[in-house]
Amino acid sequence: MKKYLSLFLWVLILGFFVGFVYADEGVSVGKPSALRNLVSAESLEKRAAMQYEQLKKQVAQQNALAPESSRELAHLRQIAKHLIAQSSRFNPRSTQWQWEVNLIASSQINAFCMPGGKIAVYTGILRSLHLTDDEIAMVMGHEIAHALREHARAQAGKGELTQWGSLGLSVITGGRYDGLVRAGANLLTLKFSRNDETEADLVGMELAARAGYDPRSGISLWKKMSASHRGAPPQWLSTHPSGDNRIREIEKHLPEVMPFYKKAMENKRRQNPNH
Repeated sequence: MKKYLSLFLWVLILGFFVGFVYADEGVSVGKPSALRNLVSAESLEKRAAMQYEQLKKQVAQQNALAPESSRELAHLRQIAKHLIAQSSRFNPRSTQWQWEVNLIASSQINAFCMPGGKIAVYTGILRSLHLTDDEIAMVMGHEIAHALREHARAQAGKGELTQWGSLGLSVITGGRYDGLVRAGANLLTLKFSRNDETEADLVGMELAARAGYDPRSGISLWKKMSASHRGAPPQWLSTHPSGDNRIREIEKHLPEVMPFYKKAMENKRRQNPNH
């Protein structure tokens, strides 16, 4: 156990001194979790790319993968292109990623961005919620933020520590408290997951604003999302903050990102004076 404790302390120390560099302006989310250092970014991104390819093949076999000729897909990729252009400030390695954006025909209200920039959007979230371009940018910005902040990598690191801790306690107690350990580990993960979601909301909001999409649309987006998820579990036992809490956080941080949106719109007007 001493070996595991020493490794844990080393990871925390390394994470304190090593992190992505941020400007003073914009939302403040601090450095990424030190736990991500327990897992190789390259190996995780490689695994994500393989799983993404497998998903594309499965969806294509069901005729649910939008073809390259799809106008809806082209529109999504254009929005993503604007967002991705702003991503390096939150993760310099993102300039090396092989970004992909695909559209999946499904009634699910869902979207995701895997490590390494592998994005998928489901038609359900676009059509059921009747999203505007600004709202689409908020959705995609949120999912991209998860990848930029390496939340999956940090979760994998937490999994490593949970396994070590569970193994140690099981050996000491003869397995008498294994159930309690599992319950505690799940609650710990849920707490971090809610924090990750809040962080992704803020970073995604800034990405959208810098790309020229109105960050105020996050309010209308989460009103729509809340209406579509009636009967959701209480916030304390959910991996996602409640819609009302998300809206309050967005409203709180809007003053930090609105200047970026206004600047982006001014640049657009200068480049296209006739529009």
